[in-house]
Amino acid sequence: MHALTVGRRGPGGIVGNYALRVRLTLCDVGPRDGLQNEPEALAPAVRADLVGRLAATGLPRIEAVSFVRDDRVPQMAGAEQVVAAVERRPGVELSGLVLNERGWERFRAAGLDRVNVTFAATESFNRANGNVSLADAVATAESIVAGADVPATVTISVCFGCPFEGRVDDGVVAELAARFAGRAEVVLADTIGVATPSHVRALVERTGAEGFHGHNTRNTGYANALAAVEGGARLLDASVGGLGGCPYAPKATGNVATEDLVYLLDGEGVETGVDLDALIAISAWLEGLLGRRLEGYVYRAGNWP
Repeated sequence: MHALTVGRRGPGGIVGNYALRVRLTLCDVGPRDGLQNEPEALAPAVRADLVGRLAATGLPRIEAVSFVRDDRVPQMAGAEQVVAAVERRPGVELSGLVLNERGWERFRAAGLDRVNVTFAATESFNRANGNVSLADAVATAESIVAGADVPATVTISVCFGCPFEGRVDDGVVAELAARFAGRAEVVLADTIGVATPSHVRALVERTGAEGFHGHNTRNTGYANALAAVEGGARLLDASVGGLGGCPYAPKATGNVATEDLVYLLDGEGVETGVDLDALIAISAWLEGLLGRRLEGYVYRAGNWP
């Protein structure tokens, strides 16, 4: 984590007249959430290389893999090989995502630094994503958090809108978040990119969530990230190059791009400690590797000045 100067809302913007010292963590989820939506699967060695390149930029946390069934998400096959091939760097926390007890068993054997257990705020999305009910998904998350011997994150997906059920009741999200308060780091996810800043700020404030995971589907992702910080979030997820999406929402484009978010935070007076030029170089490398233009803007426009 890096000590950053951010602030409460005021006439001067996010820093305004009420600057304070907090700790803000940037987590790059590109190797997991980004690549899992790509049509082609990259070899474990290439994914490990990506994790290593990101670690070298000064990012404090990287979500390296997910421990899911290979037949369900072939892009994430060989998670253990990825973990084994990554060169660890001091001060860089590597996390892995799990959905169930089997994934948790694989996570424990792999030896990562942090577990991220996720479930959705709606019944329908849990059925589609993990073939379980909401109640069973929450019970599994509670069991994993209770037994974790490493720091735990609980990510609640589709907090602001679900592709199957539409708008999500803020009260439901608040109740779910409260079940993990004080036991795990809670992250609210705008999985299909429908949130707007005032809603993000209000829900982060109401739930006391530590983090926000945003997608830029409707070009509100970066404003939402700033709103989350104003609401009290101290963790922001992003994905190098803007990689990612949601397989159950075909028009849901990628996460906010890590390099774009770093550029924005730097411009707002928030010192991230992350090498922006190095991030830009990684996105350019990925563009060649994937054979297409990525969703991010800064890697194409370049740093300035």
